[in-house]
Amino acid sequence: MKHGNMVIEYADGTSRSFGDGDGPRYVLVFNDPAVGRDMLLHPELRFGELYMEGRWWLREGSLAGLLTMLFQNMDTGTVPLWRQMLHQGMRRIRQRNHARAARRNVHHHYDVGNDIYALFLDEDWQYSCGYFPNPETTLEEAQVAKKRHIAAKMLLEDDQRVLDIGCGWGGMGLYLAKHTGVNVTGVTLSDEQLARARRRARDTAGVEFRLQDYRDVTESFDRIVSVGMFEHVGVGYFRQYFETVKRLLTDDGVMMLHSIGRTGPPGYTAPFIDKHIFPGGYIPSLSEVLPIIESVGLYVTDIEIWRLHYAETLKAWGERFAANRSKVIALKDERFYRMWDFYLAASEASFRSGDMMVFQIQLAKQQSTVPLTRDYIAEAEHGLAARDGRQLMGPALVAQRR
Repeated sequence: MKHGNMVIEYADGTSRSFGDGDGPRYVLVFNDPAVGRDMLLHPELRFGELYMEGRWWLREGSLAGLLTMLFQNMDTGTVPLWRQMLHQGMRRIRQRNHARAARRNVHHHYDVGNDIYALFLDEDWQYSCGYFPNPETTLEEAQVAKKRHIAAKMLLEDDQRVLDIGCGWGGMGLYLAKHTGVNVTGVTLSDEQLARARRRARDTAGVEFRLQDYRDVTESFDRIVSVGMFEHVGVGYFRQYFETVKRLLTDDGVMMLHSIGRTGPPGYTAPFIDKHIFPGGYIPSLSEVLPIIESVGLYVTDIEIWRLHYAETLKAWGERFAANRSKVIALKDERFYRMWDFYLAASEASFRSGDMMVFQIQLAKQQSTVPLTRDYIAEAEHGLAARDGRQLMGPALVAQRR
């Protein structure tokens, strides 16, 4: 601890201060004498687990703020080199996401119960990064802006066939069908997501949701979109993923890939997240993804990086989750609440001070499919804003409307 203001109160009544005293004060309370010892055995895993078990808690400060401060104090020597190498070497084993394992991993996280997600997501149940054009943007507005921005990059036309890989509760597919006139097929491996997506689609023409692995899809599509699913593919399956995309796209097809990524070199999934939240998941770096895209013969026609948008999204989720603490405990238990409280806070901190960002990659099978300039994106967003009934606009669209 070189920077910040942290105090630990030990079980024996003593306390110790860390940092230079600047910034908000965080007071950690260790409930039993073994907390420090247990944490040292595997800090990347046990720090979160001990919080989940209620063996330490915060007397002062927010959990997200504490974890952000700790990230800011981390350097390359914080995690021993041997442990980094071990985690790197185990990636392909831990991420063996063949069809059966992928379904099991999805069930672990996404089938915890729709009642839980209803307590902190926006009205459309978008469980991915929102797009915040200005500081006053609400979570609901940010999620509409995200869908609009992605749709604008897809170059959509009436009656096109669109595949949504990892369709979640159906929000993206329903948005596209309602506002662009395309026909959408969404696939998911989550029973609870599928059930809700199908209920929502009853009154919308041109939308179909399936319980199906994307690798088993056989039709061809004019457009493919995937939002927040690529993080579950696994490092050993990237080639298969993009080969499948190429197989499913028509010759003049376009794909939009929206995923969390790393700002630095390849890494490994945090042990706490891997064990308790997203088994089999992995956040890729662009240096891992782009060579594979090139090798399978797809053109990268656009890349966009979102930096702090997910931090703001997670902040909003965390606040809503905390506000519904008693409801979460009633549905699950205190341990589950603390586990997800730590997950949301750690995720927010990793986007504020860690090495996480979001990338959007537009792909095509032909260079000539996508316009030579990006002007079409703002033009399409303007048209979609008029159709979706939300008047939230970024600077480019405001200038265009004037």
